[in-house]
Amino acid sequence: MQIILIVVVGVLVLAGVLVAFYEFRIRQPDFLVLYESKGLISLRKGLLYPRHFSLPLKRTTCPVQLTVEATAAGNLGVRVKLVGSVAASLDHIQSLVRVGGWNRDAVARATDEVQVLLQGLVKEYTERSGINALTSANVLSYLNERSAVVKENYGVELISLAIQSMDPTDPEIADALRQQEQARLLEQTEKLNQQARIATAKAKRQADEEIAVMEQSLELKRAELKKRLIEKESALTQQSLADELKRNRMRLAFEIEELEVIKNSPELLMLTPQAARLAEASQSLKNAHTVISLTPQEGRTGSELLNLFQELLQKALEAKKAAS
Repeated sequence: MQIILIVVVGVLVLAGVLVAFYEFRIRQPDFLVLYESKGLISLRKGLLYPRHFSLPLKRTTCPVQLTVEATAAGNLGVRVKLVGSVAASLDHIQSLVRVGGWNRDAVARATDEVQVLLQGLVKEYTERSGINALTSANVLSYLNERSAVVKENYGVELISLAIQSMDPTDPEIADALRQQEQARLLEQTEKLNQQARIATAKAKRQADEEIAVMEQSLELKRAELKKRLIEKESALTQQSLADELKRNRMRLAFEIEELEVIKNSPELLMLTPQAARLAEASQSLKNAHTVISLTPQEGRTGSELLNLFQELLQKALEAKKAAS
């Protein structure tokens, strides 16, 4: 009995292992595993998941390549080529399953629906716009504004979207638009060139004015420095004259004092340099006439010294005659 029980348990365990090995799978990093609980679609976050009760979806993006034959205002044909990519939106898994079904290709099926939506949006925008006003930037901006609708209704989000080309289907209209754009670019270029020349002329005039102001300021500074230099030279000249006048006054005062001493003591006149030269001349030449010259400084002492000297000589001659 125990052997049978052990065998049964072993068989059950082996069956459970086989069932688990057959039913459960390991979740790969690049997969989203969905499951349904109470009518809501949710994500499994565990490492293992039952494959019959789960839906694995790849997290890779699906490419979008779409050529839209639309018409602009006036029933003018326009061909728009769109390229981009979409991926599953984690916040709108319920919408993704509703559009793509409980299928591993749910993202691809939702992408097909998104392409249909983009085609309708492009046609809607172009029909309301003139062919001259259509630009890739405007169309792309309009489509990006509707990206929230794509998430909510289709469960996918636009990872990237770009307009590869947008041209009129009529070659003549396309050529006319190219010529118009070329003319606009040439006109804009000419305006820019004129603005550049005007800016250059203004900059040159401003530079010339600044240079003139700087030169004027430099000349004023030079004049001011020259004026200061002249004032300093004048002050030095006046100081030199004042010093010279002071020395002359001191010399004159000294000579006046000397004259007063000689006047009070006439005998001291013989000690003056002029008398010494006269005596020396009289000793060397017996019959010589001695000429006494006074320097300008000595002459400025006045006629009193000369008169005194003449009186002294007259007394000396009279004394000599009396002796003879």
